[in-house]
Amino acid sequence: MSSRRTEALRVAVTGAVGYVGARLVEALAQRDEVERVVAIDVRPLPHPPPKVEVAVQDVAEPLDQLFRAERPHVVVHLAYLLNPGRDREAARRVNVGGTASVLAACAALLQGSGRTEGVKHVVYLSSTSVYGAHVDNPVPLTEEQVPRPVKGFAYSEDKVASERLLAEFATQHPETCVTVLRGPVVMGPHARNFIAQALTKPVMVGVLGCDPPMQFFHEDDLLDLLLHVIRQPKAGVYNFGGEGTVRYSEMVRMSGRPLVRLPAWVLYPLVQALWRLRLQNDSPACGLDFIRWPWVASTEKLRRETGFAARYTSKEALEAFVDGQKNT
Repeated sequence: MSSRRTEALRVAVTGAVGYVGARLVEALAQRDEVERVVAIDVRPLPHPPPKVEVAVQDVAEPLDQLFRAERPHVVVHLAYLLNPGRDREAARRVNVGGTASVLAACAALLQGSGRTEGVKHVVYLSSTSVYGAHVDNPVPLTEEQVPRPVKGFAYSEDKVASERLLAEFATQHPETCVTVLRGPVVMGPHARNFIAQALTKPVMVGVLGCDPPMQFFHEDDLLDLLLHVIRQPKAGVYNFGGEGTVRYSEMVRMSGRPLVRLPAWVLYPLVQALWRLRLQNDSPACGLDFIRWPWVASTEKLRRETGFAARYTSKEALEAFVDGQKNT
């Protein structure tokens, strides 16, 4: 399913106060073809621009009433706990339960409105981490690769679970275009994620004998990509990322942090022990797989089928973050 938007749009954005969501809401409000934006988040959106309706609501709670009132044409689902911490059930409730709630509201509106007035397009921001970081990963990974999330890494496991819900919804509601965007770590001057946090630590660790290629995507490119797929809907799963890669050791060097390499048989038990003792809150030891094995994705399908191409390379996206830190 593919078409170019021509009618005035009503767009609902979940996670509207987050790093990505706030910028998207502001950009959508400035577009002539957008009639109204519904900004959904558990936190109020400070200083909402014109055309923006703020809905302070937990995304995991029923959204049917809100959707009936606002009648969005497009739903961009961004709400997600990036760092789920130790409360696995609470994270799953937001990450997977939130997706289920959004799709249930879309289905209810479709049933009540029919094909002409229901939700026409659902956009979901997923992650290339769904492929997992594995020693036998092909480089690059394509969308045909079956997701293999790293066992115990909650962020990726919940993304896979959400994607399954979206696939079921797409099958049950062929009248709605469902776009799933799988991307790498997003970087830029305002980045807030686990890699960005790691790059501000006094010392970084690495697995001895391993120096995987890393892929990044600039925050400005992500905004452009979301606007692009909203304007020109395209159903399916699409990887995105900046051109090229940066070796893990080069990433650390660019950050100006010292790198301490330890054998896997030392580092994994050490990180897991620190996690259990609550002396570090970044990730259990399974997260080390992402700095040990490759998980680089091909963006050929996105370019071929949508015409979108990133302006920034992976290295330029990383440099934008590093330069931003120097100026703060």
